[in-house]
Amino acid sequence: MSMAREFRRIVRVLDTDIDGELPLVYGLSVVKGIGYTFSLAVCRVLGLDPYMKLGYLTDEEVKNIEAVVREPLKYHIPDWYYNRRKDYTTGENIHLTGATLLFHVKEDIEREKKIKSWRGIRHIYGLKVRGQRTRTTGRTGVTVGVKRKRTQQQQQKKQ
Repeated sequence: MSMAREFRRIVRVLDTDIDGELPLVYGLSVVKGIGYTFSLAVCRVLGLDPYMKLGYLTDEEVKNIEAVVREPLKYHIPDWYYNRRKDYTTGENIHLTGATLLFHVKEDIEREKKIKSWRGIRHIYGLKVRGQRTRTTGRTGVTVGVKRKRTQQQQQKKQ
């Protein structure tokens, strides 16, 4: 392309304002539901340079990016890139972004709470859900540490 491209400081892609200074791959990954690898796949499908600045995209290229993200199957992006495979209600492989992704995640959590699954119960009590340790981390409130018995005895003797 011999014509000079116009640079925009802020580009709106998929209802998200993104800094035009970012490289295309990192700029797309700012959108909720799009990670680095998926944005790289979108760039490859459209033949765009993944490391060009996002601000140099034309309106047509932005529309093409949005079309690929909304219907990745149509552009032959493998379904293992999608963030929602075998959707609970429809059973289809879909890729969600933005507010719809957040809505589906909240819906999933509420469903697990309702059926009282292990994960649902952990969500109800505000505990860690994914098997992390809870002995020292994830504390809320003013708890700083736990005094050992020996330390407590020494402090009592001093008093």
